[in-house]
Amino acid sequence: MNVVRRLGTVGALFLAFGSLGAGAAPVLNPVLDIPVLRLFARIPTVSLAIAFAGMGMMVAGWLLLGRFTRPGRIRLASQGQLHRTLATWITPLLLIPPLFSRDVYSYLAQSEIVNRGMDPYAMGPAEALGVADPLTAGVSNLWRETPAPYGPLFLEIGSWISSVVGTDIATGVLLQRALALVGFGLIVWALPRLAQRFGVQPAAALWLGAANPLVLFHLVAGAHNEALGIGLMVAGLEIGIRRLPMRVAGDTPPPLARGELLYIVLGATTIALGAMIKIHAIVALGFFGVMIARRWYGRVADLLWAAALMAVIGAAVAVAVGFGTGLGFGWVGALGTPGLVWSLLSPVAELGQLGGVLGIALGLGNHTASVIAILSILGYAVAAGITVKFLWDSFRWRYRPMIGLGVSLGAFMMLHVAMQPWWLLWAVIPLAAAAGTSRFRVAATVVSAALAMLVPPTGSPFDGRAYIQHQAYLAGAIVLAVALVVAWRRAPALFRRRESGMPAERV
Repeated sequence: MNVVRRLGTVGALFLAFGSLGAGAAPVLNPVLDIPVLRLFARIPTVSLAIAFAGMGMMVAGWLLLGRFTRPGRIRLASQGQLHRTLATWITPLLLIPPLFSRDVYSYLAQSEIVNRGMDPYAMGPAEALGVADPLTAGVSNLWRETPAPYGPLFLEIGSWISSVVGTDIATGVLLQRALALVGFGLIVWALPRLAQRFGVQPAAALWLGAANPLVLFHLVAGAHNEALGIGLMVAGLEIGIRRLPMRVAGDTPPPLARGELLYIVLGATTIALGAMIKIHAIVALGFFGVMIARRWYGRVADLLWAAALMAVIGAAVAVAVGFGTGLGFGWVGALGTPGLVWSLLSPVAELGQLGGVLGIALGLGNHTASVIAILSILGYAVAAGITVKFLWDSFRWRYRPMIGLGVSLGAFMMLHVAMQPWWLLWAVIPLAAAAGTSRFRVAATVVSAALAMLVPPTGSPFDGRAYIQHQAYLAGAIVLAVALVVAWRRAPALFRRRESGMPAERV
């Protein structure tokens, strides 16, 4: 275990130093004023190679750590060991430039719009703040003129940060990362508790849902607000079902436990607050309602009553946040903003691109945008159909509601035209708490490890300098190979297929 922890920690340190030259640095980069450290910004290829080596070591460390969280293993890692491992892995990532995306600069600019008393859902940073504003300069060109797609609660909290830091972008990034760490802490707190309720090893859930490299890279290092949205969602589920009795199909429901209704309301309110960060959390209210209906008598009438309760709480929270922040409901009309970008990872976008190419080849003209627009609507409809199916099947005890939640959120993410790797965490984290099968574990491991290495730490493709990535990948792979050889020499049992003979003192 110590060897694995050190491998990941060294990887995190490599990634931290590499980020100084290969991260999504602000336009006015404060690193350039720091002796010695500014050297990394002047050698981007070397910095990128260091960052890639660090990414590879962290992914390898995570994969090896998975051997100690495998259900049925003789020596299972404790939650304390996983917490210590997480702490050592994320510590080097706390004070570095943002990685893998420039979204945090959009958070700062859109929050400043709120701080200045303007509507972030009616204008973009360029219009509201001006092109010359330092906060606008850091925003990706794609989002400078688009309204904010984020919930009013997130932008209101962001405006508090803006009121403190002003145009100090470096401090603003660190405070946004601190906000993401609050969400990360909620995930770490809720996951093992939910897993225990659903018969999954808490260590396995923590490994897959919290130590996942997609979480460390994008929610912690990237400071994405998904951390707070997902954190509130899973924390709300844990709070809400805390007093619900454990039942199986056919059991007679027991009387209400003391405080049960209070915890249900608190849980639903917390989930609804998560939806005011990122709207995707609203799906959890539906599956929480199914849990409540199953706890009662499992009749359709119970389902309708539970749905009404969730709708009332969700609406009350939305109204309270909308009027409390003064931002109203403009966020509803801005939800389509992410769809302005077509992701190479989205099956919908790829099919649309293929349809456009076929149209050109057949002499029908380039109708890519129209094809993608149609496929996007179809994607939403399919995802909605999958959600309805799993809601009903969960109500009929065919699936655990948490599994239905994960599958439904995964469908919405995968069928969105702008799908990004970290979006899949909306599915992976709930499933980590409820799906204990080896098939799911293997699939989630492969997808997480592959996507973690797919996005460069700069958040951009090095346009005009694509050769840099190939050189950096090759150099990083060589360093990773050396690190794995060292780990193998220190603990050869880590790399054996059979674990029964693994010496305790070497792990």
